[in-house]
Amino acid sequence: MEYEEYKKLYDALNRPGDIEKFLEKGYDSRLLETLYTQKTSRDVKKRFHSIKDKAPLLLKEWKKGKTLMEISDKYRFPPILISMFIFQEDGVTRKQFWEFIRKPELLESQQTADEVRDVVKYDLVYSPDANEKHKERGIWGETLLQNWLNEQNIVYKTEEDLRGGEGQKTPDCLLDEPMSYDGKKICWIESKASFGDNVEFRLNSRKQLCPYTELFGPGLVVYWTGCLEDLECPKDVYVSDISVLEKRLGKFTE
Repeated sequence: MEYEEYKKLYDALNRPGDIEKFLEKGYDSRLLETLYTQKTSRDVKKRFHSIKDKAPLLLKEWKKGKTLMEISDKYRFPPILISMFIFQEDGVTRKQFWEFIRKPELLESQQTADEVRDVVKYDLVYSPDANEKHKERGIWGETLLQNWLNEQNIVYKTEEDLRGGEGQKTPDCLLDEPMSYDGKKICWIESKASFGDNVEFRLNSRKQLCPYTELFGPGLVVYWTGCLEDLECPKDVYVSDISVLEKRLGKFTE
């Protein structure tokens, strides 16, 4: 994806309703949900403690009649996290809070239970359903990768196969022998259900991809929901999006 299009999407995805607007324009739901999640998560990291410090004020606003969703909208912060700050300030433990999120009917107040149901419905990043969707996207990507390799009769070991190997970092697929990808030697492939923008790619490179090159040699990372076209790749790290499925790996010869 070109940077200009990515920036337009990223800047516009501020609320769950914004996803619907771009779905109507033909954009893929996984792409939109992933970008929204990444943007929201990054904002939470920046503002988590400053919003949490406002917990006494948030509780006071709720006690005066504002709903959890209204407070979330006011502070432009995920509704489940806002609710967690308020409930904990009101004496609820973290464990109890997540029980209420999973089962709002446990709450004594019907009004509060209804508010919690709204919070769960409209939080696309931190709700139990959002966590499940995130896991499903990960499994979806790994399945695409493994099917692609299996169709080509390429032998590889999965992360699960490699687990327990002296605490090493392990890619999703470690090829039994080096293969040629667009004329380049690769020894491993990493599957990512995230969108490969500059922030995500730098983080992945530092924590996973560069260590893989040191352990196993050159490799490929696939961002299934998309990536920027002009990413600056570290040495021996190559990048693709879902279009990788249209390609075939070849035997690598020195």
